[in-house]
This record gives sequence, structure tokens and C-alpha cells, in this order.
Amino acid sequence: MNQLANLLLQSGVQRGDRVGVFLNRSLETAIAIYGIMQAGAAYVPLDSSAPAPRTRFLLQDCGIKHLVTNPSQRRGLQQILSEKTNLRSVIGLKGEWPVESISWEEVEQMKSHAPPVRILENDLAYLMYTSGSTGAPKGIMHTHRSGLAYAKLSAGLYGLTPDDRIGNHAPLYFDISTFGYFSAPLAGATTVIVPDAHTKMPASLTQLMEKERLSIWYSVPLALVQMLQRGLLEKRDLTSLRWVLYGGEPFPSKHLRKLMQQWPQARFSNVYGPAEVNQCTFYHFPKPPEEGEAPPLGQVWDNTEMLVLDEKNEEVASGQTGELLIRTATMMRGYWNNPKLTQNSLFKKETVPGMEEAFYRTGDLVKIGDDGLLYFLGRKDRQIKTRGYRVELDEVANALLSHEAIAEAAVFPVGNKDGGRLIEAAVILKNGMDTDGEALRKYLADRLPSYALPQKIYFRNGFPRGSTGKIDYHQLAQIVSKL
Repeated sequence: MNQLANLLLQSGVQRGDRVGVFLNRSLETAIAIYGIMQAGAAYVPLDSSAPAPRTRFLLQDCGIKHLVTNPSQRRGLQQILSEKTNLRSVIGLKGEWPVESISWEEVEQMKSHAPPVRILENDLAYLMYTSGSTGAPKGIMHTHRSGLAYAKLSAGLYGLTPDDRIGNHAPLYFDISTFGYFSAPLAGATTVIVPDAHTKMPASLTQLMEKERLSIWYSVPLALVQMLQRGLLEKRDLTSLRWVLYGGEPFPSKHLRKLMQQWPQARFSNVYGPAEVNQCTFYHFPKPPEEGEAPPLGQVWDNTEMLVLDEKNEEVASGQTGELLIRTATMMRGYWNNPKLTQNSLFKKETVPGMEEAFYRTGDLVKIGDDGLLYFLGRKDRQIKTRGYRVELDEVANALLSHEAIAEAAVFPVGNKDGGRLIEAAVILKNGMDTDGEALRKYLADRLPSYALPQKIYFRNGFPRGSTGKIDYHQLAQIVSKL
């Protein structure tokens, strides 16, 4: 870590600079995170499986000049560097690149002492991109203060100790990865980085969990459902598991109930929080939920305040629906290079005379139940969670509309048999133009991450619309479901 930090400083990296991390799940990922932050810079996770144009956009958007990678990413890097970028150096992969390249062996030869860099709590620590409603991804800026606050709160809430072994299943560009890279080290626990190959095969994944004697698991519900259905759980000794955390999207109660019965020794918790605030609520299950029961989001954790507001920004009574707003030490600084979006996403409230504090507008509709707990009711806007990832449906629509043959595009969520949500789309072709579903999917694959690709694309002559002329997405979804 120190060697990488010293190399970055020698290469001209200054405090606050952004350094890209173009890696799969590996030991180099941890070295990159800590080395970049030790140099006073901020790490920017890049999805190594994303289309090259998308990655080039991120490089350009936040001014990344240095990229940390390894030899396994050679092909992806070739695609990125096939066009001009602002990169000055590639660290971890020596080769004939149009920029300076430095091998990991050369990194190891750098000085091993900690670099003399002064880092303050509000300095930028990492920047994560999520899907954006305007068609362009948006970068969420987290500071050392928000990252450390999350690590302390989560380590305390789940009672992490040096004896714990935590499975880090999430890719680096997914915000829950910080649990393994921040919270676990703070408590002296062991983080087991789950290799990519294991994540694709549930039986292999549960075999790894058994071998590594994992005590804490944190992932999206989909990974747990796949373990339940195809993970050969009856053949695995997973009695070491003491806590199972899930977040990112609702967990169908019929699957959750079976899994809790399969692992009776483990506690289960529903974890909630947009990437902008890390985590902000939790619910520890006292018993398995009844089939069809909707588990609550729970309660806000320590050092956090919430508001539930109506459209007039007035607080609603218990039992009434409103948007959830959060003020917490784990909250982002704002969106990268987008002050207008930052301003629109924050609500200012006078907490003491003469002093206003910012609350983040989650866009999630909730109610406070008779038990005092929060219950999720849906999204205020067109943003959804699919397979644990957040996707702006309008970003997908904009990608479709960029195709020369598409006159109009409508994108909508549909339920799947596991109780999760998938994406489908319908399009209207321009007069005289032609294309097919396979060609459109290939077109989108070059512009969107895999989890944002529509499962089906329907061709229509027109869309159902409301009185104002807006597309009636609910009616459209019902129409195409009968085709």
C-alpha cells in the first residue's frame, strides 16, 4: 500500500485527485483502495465488464489521469485505450500502451514508508458512479468523514470482532463493498474477497463459504436466493455463519423464510440506504417472516435523523405516505461536478435558530407503521433497483433513443418469479427504418452495464397515454405482458 501511494505521489498525484481502479475482485483491489487514499487521492471504481465508451466517459468526467489495474484486464484496457483519453499512466500492467505503464513488480520496489500526506476528514476519499436520469452516470462523492462514520457505525451495529470472517461478494463499484474494505479492517476482522468465478456458480460459492468458515455474509437478495435454489446447502456446513445481511432491493419473504430456517443459528438483517448515505436504517428479524409479509426497512441507526415529507415538504403523520429524507454523518458531500443536482437532492431545514442542516432526499416513499418502524412503499421517480443495482429507467430509454431507427422508447420494470424486478422496453420505429430485438440488444450492450439491459424489447405502433400525453407505463406493461 505504501509503495503504491509513494508511486502515485512521484507520478504527480495531488490531494483530491481521482485515480481509477479497473480491477476484478482480487488482492490488488484492496492494495489499490488503501494506497490511493494514503496518497491523499480518491479512488474511483470502474466496472471492468462495462462497455468501453461508458468507462471512457467516467475517465473524462472526473478527470482520471492514473489507472490501477492488473494483467487479467488487458483486453478491457485495450478497448478503453483504442480511443484517446486523458490517462497519463497505467499501473499494474506493463505493455505497449499509448501512456506510461508500470508493472506491479516496479510498484513493489518503491519506498515502503508511509507517505507524509496530511488528510483531513472532509477530503474526498472515493467517488462512485450510479445511473443518471439524464442519460449520463452521476458521481457520488464520499469523504473520509462519511466513510469512517459508516465503518464505525456498521462495525458497532453488527458487533464485528477480530474473530469474524466476512465474505466480500460485492464488486468494488457497488457501494456495499465498503463494508468489507472499511468496516472489517476497523474491527480487525478478516475480509475474504470472493473471486469472480465463484459468484457465477452458487454451489461453488457456498463451497467457498464453508471452506473459509465465513461468519458474516452481506449481499443483495438475488445471491442468497440463488444459494437457496442451487447452492447445495444441504451438503454444506455453514454453522460458522452468525449474521446474514442483505440490502439493495426487497427480499421475497417466501425465500427469506426458507433461508432463515436453513440457517437457524444466524441472525438476519434487512439493510437499507442509498449510495448517497451508505446505510441509514436496519431491521433485525426476530423470527422468519410469514409468506407474503413485507419486512420493514426498520429504524434509523445512530447519529442519524430522518424526515418523512409530503409534496409540500411538510411532515406526514404516522401511517401516511411520504418521501424519506436522511441526515447522517455517513452522507455524501454531493455529486461530482453537478452542483444543480446536488442542490436539488438536498433539503435544508433549520435545526437550531440560525443554522440549517442538509437532508438527502432518497426519492423512496415510506410510511411509519404502528410499531414505529419504516416501511418501503415504492419509488417517487423512475429509478428502480434490479438485481441489487440502481438503474434510472430513463437512462436506458435515452440509450435506445440514440439508435438511428428508434422514434420513441419506453422502459418499465416487471416482476420476476423470485419477487425481484427486471427491465423491459418497447420502441416505435421511425418511418422507413428497420431493426430487430437482437440488433438493439447488441447496440445497448455497448452503452449500458449488463444489469441495465432490457430482458425483452417489444416493437409497437404506438403507446398508451394519459390525458396529458405522457406514456402510461403501467398500461403498456400490461399490454405487452399478454403478447
